Amino acid sequence: MATDRIGAIPERALARLLAIRTGPARAALDVFAIRIAAAVFAYGAQVLMARLMGGAEYGIFAAVWVWIGILGHSATLGLSQGACRFLPADAALGRDDAVRGFLVGGAAVTIVGAGAVAGLGLLVLSAEGSLLAGPYGAPIFLAAAILPLFALQDFCEGVARSQNWAVLAIAPPYLLRQGLIMAAMLAAVGFGAPTEAWVAVACTLLATALAATLQAGWLIARLRLAGPRAYHWRTWLRACLPIALTDLAGAGFNVVDVVILGFLVPPATVGLYFAATRIQQFVAFVHFAASAATAQRFTALQAAGDRDGLAALVRMQAALTLAATLAIGAGLLLAAPLLLGLFGPDFRDSLPILAVLIAGSVAASLFGPGEDLLTMLGGEGICAAITVAMLGLAAGLCWMLVPPYGVIGAALAMAVAATARGLAMAVAAWMIHGLVTPVSLGHLRKAPR
Repeated sequence: MATDRIGAIPERALARLLAIRTGPARAALDVFAIRIAAAVFAYGAQVLMARLMGGAEYGIFAAVWVWIGILGHSATLGLSQGACRFLPADAALGRDDAVRGFLVGGAAVTIVGAGAVAGLGLLVLSAEGSLLAGPYGAPIFLAAAILPLFALQDFCEGVARSQNWAVLAIAPPYLLRQGLIMAAMLAAVGFGAPTEAWVAVACTLLATALAATLQAGWLIARLRLAGPRAYHWRTWLRACLPIALTDLAGAGFNVVDVVILGFLVPPATVGLYFAATRIQQFVAFVHFAASAATAQRFTALQAAGDRDGLAALVRMQAALTLAATLAIGAGLLLAAPLLLGLFGPDFRDSLPILAVLIAGSVAASLFGPGEDLLTMLGGEGICAAITVAMLGLAAGLCWMLVPPYGVIGAALAMAVAATARGLAMAVAAWMIHGLVTPVSLGHLRKAPR
């Protein structure tokens, strides 16, 4: 018997290895690899733009691009994430008419909604007057044209994720678009265009249009859109609008520390902190990759009534995410002197900031995919409320801790808020769905009464 157990160990190890090379684990690895490559592209693009345009013009371009990202993600009204929730469930239940209705209706609403946001933004800025008349004017008008394309691509990403097409979901917006922006900018300057912000935004418009067209065309070719359609807007929007609020609050959560530091410390000190956050984002890619690979699978398993399979996937996602977060975080800390030194000799002083931020990411990953379960299975309103509350907690802690402790105080505030957010999501997922997400509490598998 002992010999049988010993002989079974290599078989179990092989089975685990094969599981990692296929299914959701393989998809997560694909997404993570693409996001890492995209981060390298993005870093190269930032360096290129800054060197070509200089500080002032690059600052205009960066500010406009940040707002395109925030408004573009929000303008989908949560339908991008909603695709991962509704499409797998409808497909599992044979509701093909609802699938087609969501695909066509969601794309139309995304484009119209983003266009309305762009138009409203221009009206508000026209009333304000000074921004559109100054150096921001041309970049903002071009950004308004980018917004519907950006939102459509965000919707296409969600649709591709819902079908478990990880590479098709991630590669066009994060690799192709970035590469095209750099190529278009180099070509424009080579043909004599001025190195100004509006030229960079125009190149972004061209790159986004090409990448979105290719991604949408590829999706249309692979999806079956012909046939009757059913539209369940009340059900869809009841779930998706809170998801949109979660996304918007999550975007604020990612920048609130930098914004508050801008009011409390000198710009050079903000730069030291910002450099640490640019490196810490590689740790955040682990959760993004895990979510992109598994969130839609949660929905499909729930629709199929496979509670055991759902619980097993939650445990696997939580364990692998924690392991990957620890590994990537440790690797970044080892390489931090070199990575921070690339920004300049003074930026090596950011190492303690980076260490605290990574510790917060590791602590948050202990609590597993609670947010994904609330978003995909029900509880999106509570998820939005938690995210908004944690945004408020992060802001309050930053205001309290930065004056006595400086930038380390901001890092501590974000680490505490991130951990509290993970814990709150885990508790909510357990209370609503009876699923235990924390890695360290795997023995609590009985649903609450």
